[in-house]
Amino acid sequence: MDRKRIWGWYFFDWASQPYNTLLLTFIFGPYFAEVARAHYASLGMAPDAAAAQAQATWGYGQTLAGIAIAVLAPILGAIADGSGRRMVWIWAFSACYVIGAFGLWYLLPTAPNLTLAMLCFGIGLIGMEFATIFTNSLMPSLAGAEEMGKISGSGFAFGYTGGIVSLVVMLLLFAESGVTGKTLIGIEPILGLDPDLREGTRAVGPFTAIWYALFMVPFFLWVKEPRGMGTGLKLGPALADLGRLLKSLPTRQSLFAYLMSSMFYRDSLNALYGFGGVYASGVLGWSVTQIGIFGIIGAISAALATWIGGKMDAARGPKPVIKGSIWVLIAVSAVIVGMSREGIFGIPFAAGSGAPDIIMYLCGILIGAAGGTVQAASRTMMVYHTTPERATEAFGLFALSGKATAFIAPFAIAVASDISGSQRIGVAPLIGLFLVGLVLLIWVKPYGEQDIR
Repeated sequence: MDRKRIWGWYFFDWASQPYNTLLLTFIFGPYFAEVARAHYASLGMAPDAAAAQAQATWGYGQTLAGIAIAVLAPILGAIADGSGRRMVWIWAFSACYVIGAFGLWYLLPTAPNLTLAMLCFGIGLIGMEFATIFTNSLMPSLAGAEEMGKISGSGFAFGYTGGIVSLVVMLLLFAESGVTGKTLIGIEPILGLDPDLREGTRAVGPFTAIWYALFMVPFFLWVKEPRGMGTGLKLGPALADLGRLLKSLPTRQSLFAYLMSSMFYRDSLNALYGFGGVYASGVLGWSVTQIGIFGIIGAISAALATWIGGKMDAARGPKPVIKGSIWVLIAVSAVIVGMSREGIFGIPFAAGSGAPDIIMYLCGILIGAAGGTVQAASRTMMVYHTTPERATEAFGLFALSGKATAFIAPFAIAVASDISGSQRIGVAPLIGLFLVGLVLLIWVKPYGEQDIR
């Protein structure tokens, strides 16, 4: 194995993880919810209705980005496999990542342009997702199949560690409380950023863009594209080949069942990540700094769990790791739906009790651990269903399976939030989607279409 090349590949996870950690979940997402909530309240909405509408807006924006990813992912994968070139696509979508993330700086706390913010977020999210497809497609060329679980788990663990470091830096030095104007360590944001204009929190966009650009350097220096991996097909034949693959899926039971299963459970997980901070802000009244601490705890548990999960994956295969993780996520989702500041599952808390905060922190630990582990094991399972020559196409289908219903979970949450006027009830559809994914795993072979055991 070329260890330097593997470490270069790991650096993509380190560089890209802040889009999930800082923007989607723990800093920008809650800030967007806070700003949108205040905006809708200023239009005359009641507090609960304003919070639900803010969550709905966040959901509809992610829905549109998810549709774009679902439509284009397998097509671009087929084109890349035909040419044998992945790196040029990684460069292109890295540019989208950086431009989209940087643009989030322009979401002001007053008179906010919510449409521009969601447009920039969507461009960056599309860049991150497509860059991930093409870097994942390089995974089969890194080592033998018996090492895939360890490599995938270690990559995710390294990525989550990067997410922790970036989140700590943001909380200590930049992201200010909307109440005190101070960061987690009691100082004003550095670099002269104005807390009254929330410039410390808004800096999360440029910070994420610069972080990515800086830490992608080892990737581009150390990861060389393997020679002779292209299928030799030009655009027309490559798309025709993709069409034949799609038509063959019903006859490839394990692959078809796995793509369908991951379609549901990964969509639910992404929605859980995307709405966790928004939920904590609206239902529990947490500040950005509290949500950031929640994120640090979750990311630490994710880093440890994915490293351990990678070893379990290598020893027993990815399927039991995926199943166990889904059950944990179902339990956590049920707790989130059943809990408010006043009580849980109808059992009241004492007035002023810190119990809901403690329970939510525990949920964060479990979401981080189970979410990180299921993602790493899912990537390994996809490797077992493809070959190095067709890897980008396969991971394009994998992205399609994660995004074909990517609009369903955010859309279901948005609609449920709209209809019920409750953020808690809005999260309930995730439980059903996780269960569907779990049932479909029954038809997935433990080692996919590769007979390595």
